[in-house]
Amino acid sequence: MNNPANYLRLGALALLWGSSFLLIKLALAALAPTQIALTRIVLGALVLLALCAARGLRLSRDRAVWRHIAVAALLGSALPWVLFGIGEQTVDSGLTGVLNATTPLWTVLVGLLVSREAPPPARIGGLLLGFLGVMLIFAPWQGTSMLSWGVLACLGAAVSYGISYVYIARNLTGQHGLPPLALAAMQLTAATGYGVISLPIDGLRPVQWDLLAMGSVAVLGIFGTGLAFALNYRIISDEGATTASTVTYLMPIVSVLLGWLLLDEEIGLRVLLGMAVVLTGVLLTRRSPDPKTPAAPTNQEEEMSEATAVEERPTTEALPPVEEPKGWARFQLALLRGSQLYADLATNHPMK
Repeated sequence: MNNPANYLRLGALALLWGSSFLLIKLALAALAPTQIALTRIVLGALVLLALCAARGLRLSRDRAVWRHIAVAALLGSALPWVLFGIGEQTVDSGLTGVLNATTPLWTVLVGLLVSREAPPPARIGGLLLGFLGVMLIFAPWQGTSMLSWGVLACLGAAVSYGISYVYIARNLTGQHGLPPLALAAMQLTAATGYGVISLPIDGLRPVQWDLLAMGSVAVLGIFGTGLAFALNYRIISDEGATTASTVTYLMPIVSVLLGWLLLDEEIGLRVLLGMAVVLTGVLLTRRSPDPKTPAAPTNQEEEMSEATAVEERPTTEALPPVEEPKGWARFQLALLRGSQLYADLATNHPMK
């Protein structure tokens, strides 16, 4: 990395976003899913608005932009955060993090459906492999399948994320002259309205004033939503979106470890293998197609090339061919290519 401090920022970002599922589980002891979502949205929005004010960034007043923001706020913030809260009432936090790791697959699938273009074989193979990993996690061939309403809610949240990322990429990113930080602040501001509207679902019940639960939702909103995105924004500014989005692969690992260490959650070998297959599928969806072989030059092009060969011949010896990366360098390159998924579609959104 250009700035070694960004290794620490990336680790902190993975911890903050990966721990969000643990914090939701703890907050459920005192709050309803809609109450958790609204509190998280409000606290995150306040943090981002404060950061925008400190940096002199202004929010757009364009109604067309706000219409797109309203859609992104529903699909990318309010709806998935409510669904994760509903799902975690019956689903372990570690498994929720694993299910969230399918988001890039849904993003690619929605993008392919919207573009209606013939995808490269590697991308199709990655999607198939990723969804086979999902099947491995659920194991429907066994008598006791893990598929439940809670799991479906978590998968619905991941699908909602995928749709929102494609929508944001097509209608907001780089089209209105607004920096990602301002777009994120606008998105959470709009999501506040959805959070209030969703309260009648289950959020009108009395709040249980449990200190751990209230502290968890406060950390989730201030750090896991507001400040975490500020970290992501800094990494993007210093290193580029591809490097910043490698956090996608660290989040499920963090969520599984925290659930196991702090909540005594059991994640079986089959689920871990399924998670590895899903992430491998995500990597394959980001493989670049082989470059096309250039067309053979015409006779006229060959004559022009021969006529100018003497003038263009370099006076120094040709450089040796660049060797393919090996070992750890090759693994890092593959990881960065795979993480480009969120870089293309979701870098202007506080993802988790």
